[in-house]
Amino acid sequence: MAYMDVNGVNLYYELKGNLEAEETVVFLNGVMASTNSWAMQVPVFEKDYRILLHDFKGQLLSDKPEGPYTFREHAEEAKILMEKLGIEKAHIIGTSYGGEVAMRLAIDFPGCVKSISVIDSVSELDEVLKLFVKGWRTAAVEKDPEKFYWGMAPTIYHNSFLEKNIETLKERAEALKKAPAEYFTGQVYLYDTFEQDVYMTEELHKIKCPAFIVCGEQDILKTRKFSEIIANNIEDAELAIIPDCGHVTIFEKPNTLNSMILGFVTKNK
Repeated sequence: MAYMDVNGVNLYYELKGNLEAEETVVFLNGVMASTNSWAMQVPVFEKDYRILLHDFKGQLLSDKPEGPYTFREHAEEAKILMEKLGIEKAHIIGTSYGGEVAMRLAIDFPGCVKSISVIDSVSELDEVLKLFVKGWRTAAVEKDPEKFYWGMAPTIYHNSFLEKNIETLKERAEALKKAPAEYFTGQVYLYDTFEQDVYMTEELHKIKCPAFIVCGEQDILKTRKFSEIIANNIEDAELAIIPDCGHVTIFEKPNTLNSMILGFVTKNK
């Protein structure tokens, strides 16, 4: 396991793929996830790209200093991690919370970003989304893995995915029982960060790199309207809506998503 001290915080990271490649892809996690959440995307890129993954502070394998944090902090820490690993510029691919960090990177540190792919993310909140996150926060405070997992699952997965994959989800719920209590503490810090600091719609016009915005059509958490807001506020952004798909596009429609993001990144090499 590899760690890097970034501004006094130990961040867990992984370097994969073709380490001699000229082009790098950086994957940024969803809020509840860790680096292994990209298991269905990494193989698509590993032959021709160097790949960097890491857990944000507050996430499973990284330090969890007292929060809340800011998205700019996450973006700056990702930038510093890249620099320390000799990565000057990269294609940034982020899902949900990670997509929001990707946008912050492109706004605040454009020199290190070649392109961004933003999957199921937002640049502002509405009241429904706030209430979903408050529900997650309450469950995280209680530190009850089963209650937390099954309270979260219907808000992020589409019905057809739940029907087809219920046994796999049960296995994931069991695995979460092995997570340390501090995992849930970190989740609280991250939810507070999201609720207080995700607002960036008015700054999206500053993003000048190629931008690809993706959303699951049946995402009830970060609904299609949020992706349309993002795409409409970034010059020449491309928007794709994936049918029969909820919030977790990287799990629910990996083949469709992989074709899209690989094509977009390759086009912008």
